[in-house]
Amino acid sequence: MASPTKTNNSSTLAKRPVKDVYAVSRLVRESRAVLEGAFPLLWVEGEISNLAMPASGHIYFTLKDEIAQVRCAMFKGRNRQLRFIPENGLHVLLRVKVTLYEGRGEFQLVVEHMEEAGSGALQRAYEALKHRLGEAGLFDDIHKKPLPSIPETIGVISSADGAAVHDILTVLNRRFPASKVILYPVAVQGSDAARQITDAITVASQRQECDVLIVGRGGGSLEDLWSFNEESVAQAIFSCSIPIISAVGHEVDFTIADFVADVRAATPSAAAELSVPDAQQYLHKVQSHNRRMTMLISHYIQTEQSQLRQLQKRLPRPGNMIRQQMQYLDSLERRQQRAWQHIMVQQQQNLDHWSVRLKHPQSKLDAQKYRLIALHDRFQQIVNRQQNRYQQQLSKLSQRIQAQSPLPLVEQQKIRFGALQGQLHKSIRQLLQKNRLNIKQQIRTLSAVSPLNTLERGYSITTDQETGKVLRYAGEVDVGQHISIRLQQGYLHCLVQETKND
Repeated sequence: MASPTKTNNSSTLAKRPVKDVYAVSRLVRESRAVLEGAFPLLWVEGEISNLAMPASGHIYFTLKDEIAQVRCAMFKGRNRQLRFIPENGLHVLLRVKVTLYEGRGEFQLVVEHMEEAGSGALQRAYEALKHRLGEAGLFDDIHKKPLPSIPETIGVISSADGAAVHDILTVLNRRFPASKVILYPVAVQGSDAARQITDAITVASQRQECDVLIVGRGGGSLEDLWSFNEESVAQAIFSCSIPIISAVGHEVDFTIADFVADVRAATPSAAAELSVPDAQQYLHKVQSHNRRMTMLISHYIQTEQSQLRQLQKRLPRPGNMIRQQMQYLDSLERRQQRAWQHIMVQQQQNLDHWSVRLKHPQSKLDAQKYRLIALHDRFQQIVNRQQNRYQQQLSKLSQRIQAQSPLPLVEQQKIRFGALQGQLHKSIRQLLQKNRLNIKQQIRTLSAVSPLNTLERGYSITTDQETGKVLRYAGEVDVGQHISIRLQQGYLHCLVQETKND
């Protein structure tokens, strides 16, 4: 019973009419139309594999990621716009149209545009972040902090073993060796670079041990410089209280850090030049001020000495006046003595005359004697009074001379001049001591960077004997060329017989 039943069912199915049967081509075409209508142009990112580039000029490949893959085709008309040659394993970004390949009935992507995934995506992210931060005001000039004129300490945020740090230190030692340098070593490339740069800027801002910060690195591709395009780095630069000089890459490289920083330098060396002044210019200014101060002090001393000589010439000499008064007093004393002698002679003559005429006029003689004694006493009193009067007049005259004497004024002027001269000498000593300290400091600084110290450690300096140019590489000289080698003591003049580049 089972067999007849099966046979009857089969014959029933065979006789049933078939309606709405799709041909394969029609089904594929309609499916293609549905796919193309359902999906607009898409951006797809993945890795190229199974690349085929036949003579027709078309490109066929498989685009894959870690999970899936899809076949792709890029026709000749679109290939001409490529700026690179596709290769297996290359990571690309595609603008595609979803379709079906009717020949095999396979789902595929028709490529309209192809670019390398790294640079293209990064460039769009760069432009988007730049626009957003610019709208937020992080690039406005009102937020830019001025650089200090003479920074005492300069902070450098960069790779410790990079060429940028070497260039910065070389320029700083040449232009202004007095400034201290603090290095904040960070990674400038890689997944953790942005976090390290952000942390270093934050730490430097908190410590406040630097007057200016240089943030940067050497040149590289957009991917290499991408850590300086991160928003966290931009926010750290904007929030930092210390002026920041951005020195990322070469002159043609621009990063988000360049726009946020207070000053953008074309290269790390240019950043070092912007951060410090030229010490030679300051040294010339100090020397000029020193010469001018010396001239002013010398001129002031000469002027004061000239005024002192003029005052000395104008003042009368009190010693001459006293000597004249003493000479006048001696003259009066001699006149008094002569008058007294003249009176005594006359009295003696009168006495002799009367002695001759009188015969023993004892009484008259005694009377004349008494009278002579009285006259002598009287004359002595007159002379004493006259002498006292002259003495008083001389004393008054001496007092007047003493009162009008310029000696006290001269002494005051001498004391004042001595005080001024002491202050001047003290100022000169202080200025000279300060200049000596500055010169010693500059000598120590110059000695620290002097090539002579390098010579003392056993190194030498090789120069071209004709031009005097310092030679750093073996390729700079030819066989048979004369060179000079400077040692710690003496020179060696050598002939190049062989060169070797390591």
